[in-house]
Amino acid sequence: MSNLLKILDSNHIFVDTNVLVGGYSGDARYQNDKDCLHYLYSLVGKRLYISSSIAQLISTYQKKKTNDDIATIVRDLQHRFIVVDFTNNDIDAALVETGADIEDNIQYVLAKKQKCRIIITNNYKDYRFLQGVAVFKPSNVRRIPR
Repeated sequence: MSNLLKILDSNHIFVDTNVLVGGYSGDARYQNDKDCLHYLYSLVGKRLYISSSIAQLISTYQKKKTNDDIATIVRDLQHRFIVVDFTNNDIDAALVETGADIEDNIQYVLAKKQKCRIIITNNYKDYRFLQGVAVFKPSNVRRIPR
């Protein structure tokens, strides 16, 4: 089995916060993110992970949605994903990674910590130099087999 096929067969998938923000926005411009999340939710036997930087999502929505709407979204995410906390050691590891964006380096470190071989993100360019994972844009998520 090739390395890519092994990666695609992974049961651990990490989703970058930017996909969540778009997917739950209700904005038609982010339909790919919404479709991506629906596809991921339909996968059987896959474990889905997000970082505790879910606070970014809350902050983004604070002026656009009601607190009740935000609470509903967060509860849904808690139900569907394993939320990964990060530590000072994770931040230190992210600071020495070769990715273009420190926040995305943290997401990468957390994904590796959970043995995720697949990362879904809208920031493909920030992950392209990071090793050991397949990076998918939301529009390509259906390449992950069921």
